[in-house]
Amino acid sequence: MRVIVTGQIGMDKKPYLAEVVEFAGTQGEQIDLYHVGDMMYQEARDVRAGTILNLPISRLDSLRRAAFKDVIAQSKGRKNVIVNTHATFRWRHGLFAAFDWDQIAAFEPDVCVCLVDNIEVVHQRVHKDYEIDATLKDCMVWREEEILATELLSKSIPGCQFYILSRGRHQPTTRTLFRLACRPQMKKVYPSFPMSHVVDMPETLAEIDAFRAKLAEHFISFDPGDVDEKLLLERAIASAREGHEFVDVTPHSFGGSRSPGSERLRVRTREVLDIAGDIDGQIYMRDFKLIDQSDMIVSLVPELPGGTPGLSSGVERELQHAWEHTKEVYVVWKPKKHPSPFITETATKVFSSTAEAMAHFEAKGMLPAKNLFGH
Repeated sequence: MRVIVTGQIGMDKKPYLAEVVEFAGTQGEQIDLYHVGDMMYQEARDVRAGTILNLPISRLDSLRRAAFKDVIAQSKGRKNVIVNTHATFRWRHGLFAAFDWDQIAAFEPDVCVCLVDNIEVVHQRVHKDYEIDATLKDCMVWREEEILATELLSKSIPGCQFYILSRGRHQPTTRTLFRLACRPQMKKVYPSFPMSHVVDMPETLAEIDAFRAKLAEHFISFDPGDVDEKLLLERAIASAREGHEFVDVTPHSFGGSRSPGSERLRVRTREVLDIAGDIDGQIYMRDFKLIDQSDMIVSLVPELPGGTPGLSSGVERELQHAWEHTKEVYVVWKPKKHPSPFITETATKVFSSTAEAMAHFEAKGMLPAKNLFGH
């Protein structure tokens, strides 16, 4: 497969993609990786690192075309290829495209992936790695622009598939990207589960995490919990009530990433409150797109204290969206109370446990041979 991976500035894609290539090697696959940015700097040895966007657009375009020309030539005939680039740039020149249609067509990508991450972590990386004073709002806008431009880019190539993929909050999604590149025949699943109103229920959270892990083991999983800025917003609201100027958060990290790691990040409360609408709007947009790019949705409805079904409005809306878009809809219903017709009449099948669901998927031949899992 020929894959283009984009992402806004501050994604730090290089170490993530290096892990994808390394993981592919453990699965007997070779992925040839090309970093367009590095190749542009090789063409422009007079340009100081981190300042290439300060060049005149005419020279920037020339450098990009020269780099991508080399990508096309060097990747010809290769089995698996990943190209690390951007779809857009927003800098002192304003917003402009970071690709040329004719060269993308000549490369003939099979897949375009836009990589995303929690916005406070992206914001931290931007200020660490670039000479720019960007707000959280700026980073939210850049992410939305990058997603849209990447989707339009994929639509320009017949048969090219578009995916949004998170780097992952607690575990890296390198296995997911490997599967998209080297195991595209695997089923793609959207795991659905309650989030915000179970954060103080450790046993329920453990049950949900086990459910997510089981699906991620056997499918290409697009997990909505891998980007969770709602928690950041709720902390900012609490911080404002208490009169605090800053919100302290502990970001995720993994592997050799240059993510801020376990260090606590300090974000201005006002800045987070300013993007409240963006957070809610992008969650709504992104989660539906994750469903659209999946073959099926599998929803876990846990039993909450008192026997109440853990069925949030978000989960209900996801199930309805999936059903209306002709996806396979599966529900793992744990409460003793029977589900309503609004669940049973829009579900392909309802199970009483994750184990029962997995047994059904195996019986239906949905699980690949073990040597294709990519563990």
